[in-house]
Amino acid sequence: MRTALVIGTGLIGTSAALALTQRGVTVHLADHDPEQARTAAALGAGTDEAPDGPVDLAIVAAPPALVADVLADAMGRGAARGYIDVASVKGGPRRELEARGLDLSAYIGTHPMSGREKSGPLAATGDLFEGRPWVLTPTRDTDTEVLNLALELVSHCRAVPVVMDADAHDRAVALVSHMPHLVSSMVAARLEHAEEAAVRLCGQGIRDVTRIAASDPRMWIDILSANPGPVADLLGDVAADLDETVRALRALQSSDEVERREGSAGIEAVLRRGNAGQVRVPGKHGSAPRVYETVAVLIDDQPGQLARIFADAGRAGVNVEDVRIEHATGQQAGLVQLMVEPKAAAVLTAALKERGWAIRQ
Repeated sequence: MRTALVIGTGLIGTSAALALTQRGVTVHLADHDPEQARTAAALGAGTDEAPDGPVDLAIVAAPPALVADVLADAMGRGAARGYIDVASVKGGPRRELEARGLDLSAYIGTHPMSGREKSGPLAATGDLFEGRPWVLTPTRDTDTEVLNLALELVSHCRAVPVVMDADAHDRAVALVSHMPHLVSSMVAARLEHAEEAAVRLCGQGIRDVTRIAASDPRMWIDILSANPGPVADLLGDVAADLDETVRALRALQSSDEVERREGSAGIEAVLRRGNAGQVRVPGKHGSAPRVYETVAVLIDDQPGQLARIFADAGRAGVNVEDVRIEHATGQQAGLVQLMVEPKAAAVLTAALKERGWAIRQ
């Protein structure tokens, strides 16, 4: 791949363009908003000038509802040798293209499983996809050359290619992305009119659950409108679990001991099912999840504190597997939770104490 055309210079399109440009590919940028394309170009993602002729690969980074229109237009004018889209839904756009009678041998649907709460070119980064799954949904008609171009793009972005059927992909993302986003939004909505005294008690748990609720609603309307059936099916299952859980909690208020025991058993059942599901979430580098020990360190909210603590961990020969930061309400301080291999916890604790850090149990 020597040349590429990125149509749609939001977060995903601009991030892909940055990754390609950094690896020597000449990238042309186009957007329905020329100012957004100019912004992406100013960030080093390529040029907003039109290519002289067909490029090697056209990357359509438009909302799912617009993908078929944009792809049909690009194919109609012979913009590239190969065409892909990066929308988060795959079955619908493909069927729309088929209904238009287009030759889909030069097209492959793809979906990089990466993103941020922020959107637009200013949120883009060339390493957005590094180590993340990038789904490819080829059909029997997909030309081998186009598949190879898509694989080359994934390689340039340092992502991990995953081949799936388009409809299986849509059911999967409904489970791991679309449904959780709606549930997160529903939990966050409980905070909108909550008393300020209650909101000030927010800790890391509520932050974890509501983080993705900060995303752009307009973008999510586009996504959910393209995949409503699988998401509705999953939310129906969640609603059934909620009904059972509400009944179990009400039973715990009963004066009847048998009802209380049944309520307790119902709550335990849903919590254990949650345990069983959570352990299936892939851990570091996509491997099976591992159990780490946490070393909690109190730090001041001052420049350089995090750099110092990581440097001290490195001097102790300890690899930090994961990290979380819990900020103290109303104070210029925070609790850094360093997740390490169990055998390294004592070593790290001793080393950090020796260097003056305040360790918390």
